[in-house]
Amino acid sequence: MRELRIRTLAAVFVVAGLLSWAGARLWNSVGTLPRVPLAAPIVLALIAVVLLATAFSLRARLKAQRERRPGAKGVDPLMAARAVVFGQASALVAALVAGMYGGTGVFLLESLDIPSHRDQAIYAGFSVLAGIAVIATAFFLERVCKLPEDDDQNDGTAPVS
Repeated sequence: MRELRIRTLAAVFVVAGLLSWAGARLWNSVGTLPRVPLAAPIVLALIAVVLLATAFSLRARLKAQRERRPGAKGVDPLMAARAVVFGQASALVAALVAGMYGGTGVFLLESLDIPSHRDQAIYAGFSVLAGIAVIATAFFLERVCKLPEDDDQNDGTAPVS
């Protein structure tokens, strides 16, 4: 499984932001502007909380397993892999959504004197922050579930006893 790459997420964020900004300008020229829902930052924040709780749970279980505590629950490798895939998918979607709302928010900065646009810009800003939180927790989850590096001496083969 490949690791998350910040360059990929940044590229998705920037491209989505530019397209969203251009789309908001075009849409505004028609006379209406799509609204940024209040639920957008809330949903992204909830996803970040779920990822963080999963990471803390797995980290505690892995630590207990490493220390060979009595009654420690082991971590199923397939479950850890699923958690990492969920984190990676969440990070990609969060980069896309945060970019979209970021582009719309940048467009809305031109008209902060209009109360409805100011509210929409605030929702867009919180959506970007919540998207960044999802990305950060996805990296943390991936780090928690990362296997220790193989020794360079083994060349990827099993050691001979």
